[in-house]
Parts: sequence; structure tokens; C-alpha cells
Amino acid sequence: MTRFVVRRSLAMVAVLFAISVLTFLLFEAIPNGDPALRLAGRLATAVEIHQIRVKFGFDQPIYVQYLRTMSNIFTGQAYSYTQGFNVLDEIRAGLPATLSLALGAGIIWLLTSIAVGTLAAIRAGRYTDRILTVLAMTGVSFPPFFLGAVLIYYLGYQAGIFPLGDYVPLTKDPVQWLVHLILPWFTLSVLFIGFYSRVLRSTILDTINEDYVRTARAKGMSERQVLIRHILRNSLIPIISLWGLDLAQVIGGGAILTESIFNLHGVGQLARDSIGRLDIVPILVIVMLTAFAVVVLGALIDILYAFLDPRIRLS
Repeated sequence: MTRFVVRRSLAMVAVLFAISVLTFLLFEAIPNGDPALRLAGRLATAVEIHQIRVKFGFDQPIYVQYLRTMSNIFTGQAYSYTQGFNVLDEIRAGLPATLSLALGAGIIWLLTSIAVGTLAAIRAGRYTDRILTVLAMTGVSFPPFFLGAVLIYYLGYQAGIFPLGDYVPLTKDPVQWLVHLILPWFTLSVLFIGFYSRVLRSTILDTINEDYVRTARAKGMSERQVLIRHILRNSLIPIISLWGLDLAQVIGGGAILTESIFNLHGVGQLARDSIGRLDIVPILVIVMLTAFAVVVLGALIDILYAFLDPRIRLS
């Protein structure tokens, strides 16, 4: 286990380094992407542009700019070039909303997908399976911005059942925290539920024909025991893998549309604003946050694999 942790830690450092370099170079390669010109504005003189370039170190070699930016990030002194705020402070302010959205929606789409996918598999070819298939395909077809807008209009604006948006911290008012997140959770979960349930259904139908399943039945185990202890336990492996990666991506700003529609002021909304302004420092930090979440959750998933399938060993 110690070797596994060390390998994962080294891999995480390598991944973060590679992604930070690629992201930094990508924004340097954007046509007309000189940050000094963007900061100075269209009416700035050559002298003003030069002063900005010297002030922020844009006149230095590219590797010096990269090292300076990374040093500022790790010392907590990374500031947005275009908006002037401390990037880490802004991310810390938006992270509770993003984590609330991601974890709540992640639990919902995982548990619902398991229930729907299992029911569709054991009822394969029957009306229940067909109905669930139609619902799953419908859910996959609804983009978050459309579904979110429909829910806000009908359940928020017209019916007045739910608030129109915004985020209330859990520590401030747990009830309002829940009420404000119900629609965002549903909006973000629907697409994943449709996809995950179809993957699980297909995996269960393949697992049913395995030799160890027939052996378990031959030993006299009930169908419920076979389903839970053998079929479902092994079929969940790809679902857990997908869930971990998707959850990490959502935490790292992947729920941009959902956060923007419901005005949650999370990391995704910060990413959207920064991309629109080509502001490299916030984007670089958010991309690294996503990579960190993917690597960490990936390591936890590998450990969970060994529990779900004893044949898998961490060497």
C-alpha cells in the first residue's frame, strides 16, 4: 500500500506539472493573445502597454513567466490580471457551492442509476425495460441549460415552489441550502442517470452469463444473493470508475452551465467568466484543481476496486 501511495503521489505531481505547462503555453499561443494588450485596452498607447508588460513580467522569457505564475499560485499571491482579485480566495469562496452541487448530484445520479439500471436488466425485454430505456434516452437528450431553464420557469417563476437561483451556505440555513439546490441537483443528475443506467444494464446482462454466476446458482444460492453478491458487485466496477472521473470533473468546474443558470457563484461560474476574459491565472488554477481531483479520486477508486472485485490486486 505504501508503494501504491508513493506511485500515485508522484504521478499526481507529474500530471499537474504537465497540465500546468500545456495550459500556460496554450494561452500564450492564442492569436492576439498578448495579455498586456488585453489589460491595456484598445485606446492604450505604446508606453502604457510597455508599462503593463514590465509590471506583470510579460517582457520576461516564457519559462520565467511560467515559474513566476506558479510561484504566485503556491504562495497564495496569484491575482487575476483582468479583475484584480486573489484567485485562491475567489476559489475558496466558490468551492462550497461547487462541492454542494457536485457531491449532492453525484450521490443522486449514482444511486438512481444503480436502481434504474438493475431494474432494467432484470426486466430486460419487458415493458418496464422499454419504459426505462425511453426515460434514459430522454434524460441523455436534455442539455443542462435547457432543462435548467425549463425548471426555473415552471417550478420557480410560475409555480413559485422553488427559488429562481442563488446559493445559501449550509452553515447559514440548512433548509434553504437544500431548497436552493434541489433543482440544480436534478438538472445536473438527469444526463448522468440516463447514461450510467444504460451502461450498468449492459454490464449486468453480460455478467449474468459468467461461469461464476452459474456456479453460484448451482450451489443453491437464491437469485437475490446471486444478484447482490456476484452480478451487481462486479458490474459496478465500470460505474464506479466513471462516477469518480465525472465527479472530479464537476468539482473542477465541469458544471459551468448548471452553476451559471442557477447563479450559484461556484468554481464553474468563475471558470466561465475567466475564459470569457482570457484570464490565464484563474483558468490555470481551476484546471490544476480539476487534475488534482481526478488523480485523487482515481486513487480512491483503485482502492475501492479491490473491495468490489477480490481478483483485482494493487501491486
